[in-house]
Amino acid sequence: MAHRPDPSPRRPRGAPLAIAGLLAALACGWGAHSWLEGRSHDPAVAQRTEAAPAQPRRADFGAAVARADVRRVADWAIASGDHGRQPFAVVDKTQATLYVFAPTGKLIGASPILLGLARGDDSVPGVGDKPIAAVRPEERTTPAGRFVAEPGENLGGEKVIWVDYDAAVSMHSVRANVKSERRLERLASPDPAEHRISYGCINVPAAFYERVAWPSFAAGGVVYVLPETRPLAEVFPALRGTAVASSG
Repeated sequence: MAHRPDPSPRRPRGAPLAIAGLLAALACGWGAHSWLEGRSHDPAVAQRTEAAPAQPRRADFGAAVARADVRRVADWAIASGDHGRQPFAVVDKTQATLYVFAPTGKLIGASPILLGLARGDDSVPGVGDKPIAAVRPEERTTPAGRFVAEPGENLGGEKVIWVDYDAAVSMHSVRANVKSERRLERLASPDPAEHRISYGCINVPAAFYERVAWPSFAAGGVVYVLPETRPLAEVFPALRGTAVASSG
């Protein structure tokens, strides 16, 4: 947090999708007519077509264990196409875990992470403009929501994945330079409460960041940060009415 360059180095957020071309006109010929007739007079084919409803697309977690809310958001992203066929990640703050998915919805990898010290789902207005020393402990939150991630650099020249640039929240490799913070030990702890230490940024183990996170988001993507103090459907209104997935 508070390490963003100024002026913003961000590239434009997402270009509008363009239609590649116009639909070609269907040719009316004897061959096409005969093929359609053959299909229409084949009751077995017709029955199979009617009896095979489309199955909803879901994220592929493989053997990974994840809470129901994580699966619900990932499934919805795939089924709705909300991720725009880009790589995406789901951040589970309650379990301090990051899940990174390929555009197809297949889980690439999951990892423990460090998060903001303070519980909360909103950034304090203007916190991204404060120097780190001026950020109070209760302001050190990791905001929840849907974010368009963009690769970039902080003021120190470190490559980061910007999650919420305005709030200076990014995903980056863990920094273990302050020994008293015990960040590496916290990452290894099974207690999610031990993972609350950052100023709001998402700290990722160095090996996982270099092998999975950075390559996945080198050209951008979408990050879904699940809430911990607000209802899930309040942060992601499109989830209202969707089925609750079972945890794995």
